[in-house]
Amino acid sequence: MGRKFAWADCFTPLRGDNSSMDILTATPLLGGLSPAQFMRRHWQKKPLLVRQAMPGVQPPATRRELAELAANEDVESRLISSFDGRWTLRHGPVAKLPAWNKPNWTLLVQGLDLHVPAAHAMLSQFRFVPEARLDDLMISYATDGGGVGPHFDSYDVFLIQVHGKRRWRIGAQKDAVLRDDVPVKLIANFKPEQEYVLEPGDMLYLPPGWAHDGLAIGECMTCSVGFRTPWRAELARELLPRLMDDESRAYSNRIYADPSQAATQNPGEIPPALLSFARDAIDRAVREPLALERALGEALTEPKPKVWFESGGDLPAACGVRLDERSRMMYDQAHVFLNGESFRAGGRDARLMRSLADSRELGARDVSRLSEGARELLCQWVEDGWLHALP
Repeated sequence: MGRKFAWADCFTPLRGDNSSMDILTATPLLGGLSPAQFMRRHWQKKPLLVRQAMPGVQPPATRRELAELAANEDVESRLISSFDGRWTLRHGPVAKLPAWNKPNWTLLVQGLDLHVPAAHAMLSQFRFVPEARLDDLMISYATDGGGVGPHFDSYDVFLIQVHGKRRWRIGAQKDAVLRDDVPVKLIANFKPEQEYVLEPGDMLYLPPGWAHDGLAIGECMTCSVGFRTPWRAELARELLPRLMDDESRAYSNRIYADPSQAATQNPGEIPPALLSFARDAIDRAVREPLALERALGEALTEPKPKVWFESGGDLPAACGVRLDERSRMMYDQAHVFLNGESFRAGGRDARLMRSLADSRELGARDVSRLSEGARELLCQWVEDGWLHALP
């Protein structure tokens, strides 16, 4: 659970300013659309094929580097194969891969942006979508004929070809039925409507629910930028413990009392008064000022499993700072959130910390403008490895 810390005594409402990206300017990444136009026309609505979205793109990692990552127990990976028509799935760590020249297998390395700076830089190009929704960059290495079969995702995805060629077949299929005889989620009645061959630099955007199947034409690598789409029940399970975490609230110290409870002939029945007491506890937790906002921000910035930060040193004088690639930083109108912790912010401190969240770095001049308490906090974050000093 996040700790609560205030570096400003008063709060002045300020709007966040995403100065790191002009959302109104057309970009080759989106086929000549501006981010604003893309979000309005395509996001969660319809696919978009962009030829040479990233001209000259290079794979963020070599196949040998991917093999080393897959063998690491701190990296999420999967090996999927369809040798002789028989689908198999193996979760990492994967100590040994099939031969590079053997067809019909795929290695998936999740969260490549957490381990490879080039992958983090590629993911950062999609920060016209709120950080709360941006999840990670996965890479798929496949030998000839390799793929994960026809399937659909419950989230938006950008598929970026970074090496070799891959043939994609897609369809807006509403009657998809999953096979129950394979270890991966494959559509049994796949009905493709369109087909594209992507070459290095090409990109295909698919909204949630679009069925798709990608087959490698020779050796290839595809990066996919995915987005977080929590289920309502999943979000509730995450938020409720955080709402009840602050033991300083007056209502949390009240215990249940029932001096009017009569003798009962039905001892197995839950007393209605106890049910009302429980409902009141939940209602009060949700109604507590800023409690839900604080719980949501802490949950959204919680580092991913298996993420570890190496302790840093001191923050030198007259230096800027940048966020570690694994750090997650967001804000709302009353807080700044970093790696599962929440901090109250106001005035200039809030404006500068929001700039750090938006741009993921803060120059030396801006660091010098922070209050003493906020600078002390930056020093602690550098020591924790959440931030790094910039010259």
